This record gives sequence, structure tokens and C-alpha cells, in this order.
Amino acid sequence: MLNPASGGADTTRMQVPVSEGMAPPYLVVCHARPECFVPLTKNILARLGYALLAPEEWKESPVYASREPHLWIADEQRLEEIPTRSPGDPGVLLLTGRQGVQTPDPRVVGAIHKPAGLHELYRLLQRQLAEWPRSAPRLPTRLEARVRRDDEEWPAAVLSLSENGCLLEATRPLPLGADLEVSFGLPGGERVSTRAASTYELPPATGLVFEAIAPGLRAAIAEYVEQGLAAPLRA
Repeated sequence: MLNPASGGADTTRMQVPVSEGMAPPYLVVCHARPECFVPLTKNILARLGYALLAPEEWKESPVYASREPHLWIADEQRLEEIPTRSPGDPGVLLLTGRQGVQTPDPRVVGAIHKPAGLHELYRLLQRQLAEWPRSAPRLPTRLEARVRRDDEEWPAAVLSLSENGCLLEATRPLPLGADLEVSFGLPGGERVSTRAASTYELPPATGLVFEAIAPGLRAAIAEYVEQGLAAPLRA
């Protein structure tokens, strides 16, 4: 089984957005003002399985009021609001200025500067809560693609996409461990072309990890994924 910490995926489960009407499985209580987060970040994370609630929302929620948080998030100026409990209790992700963590508090397990954006916060949540952590959110999609290996080229489709890799369905099998070139277009005209390695199978699809992808293309993919995840919230 592949540990996807480097951007791959858990071969036993694919992360998909939480269906409308379903409660996200992870509860994260946030002692931080809304402006400490980039707009729509908390909404998108809810679709990815993380309910980020203010303390008053937690206490009044018919779904979460009886549950203990899986994790706390706190503005550095409000860390004292987090209850002090036993050493095995959930840790705290700290929202800081650009100077980073300025406290020796052992409860702090990670930090991110304000305002907290989707991709940075997602990585920290995954590291703390997921059995097989991802480093980037993934968007289900359907994009026409081309795969090239040696002197051969054939059509394929990207079924899900993150800035680190994709799930690809090709017209012929892709052997695990193969070095490939994959190309596909993003809506809006950006063309992605990069080397990739096939690392896992979810038949009939194969998971690819991008290798040496240009920073500009990585940023374009990240923006496309974030916009795609946010689209239902803007409708």
C-alpha cells in the first residue's frame, strides 16, 4: 500500500467531496475570527470532510454538540481560550503573523500565517488527522489527456486532479512504476505537460504523481482545483 504523503493517494479510499446534507466527519473548533481565513476556505474544507466551527457554533450544533473536537485552531492571541486537558488530547493549529510560533505551549502541533488559505490549512489538517495524509486537495473532474511513453502516445482522461498528481483512465494499461509524459488542458486555456510516474491502481484507472512540474503549472492546477471545489458554494 502506498503512503501518499508525497502527493499520491490511499489505494483503499479515494477522497471525494462530502455529499450535500452530510455532516463532515472531522470536527475542528476554531478560536479565530472569520477574517483569519481566506474567504470560502472553511466552506471548501467542509466539503472535504472538515467542519471548522466557532465555539458557539459547536455548542449549539445538534450534530456536533455532543462530540469532542478532533483538533483545535486558535488565533495566537486567543490560545489561552483552549481548555487545558490531558497530554493525549487534540493539539492546536496556531494562526500567526509571519514571525511564526512565538509560544512554547506544547499543545501547538502546527502553525500557519493569517489569513489561512485552503491549500496550506488542508496540508496541516491532513497531517494531523488522516491515516494516509495527502499534501493537496483533489478535485473530481473529466479532462481529455494524452499519455506518452517512449515513442508511443495514446488518449486518456483525467478523473481527479491535484497539484501533485492525478487519477488517469487510459485506453491501454499503464504498468506500475512506469515513467510517462502526460498532457491535458485546463478550462481557460492553460496546457499542462509534465513527466509523471504511475504509482497505484484503481482499475480501470491509474494514479500518477507529477515529477518536476513547473511552478507556474502547479499554481494553475491549484487554482483550478480550488475554484472547482468552491463552485457549488458560489452557485
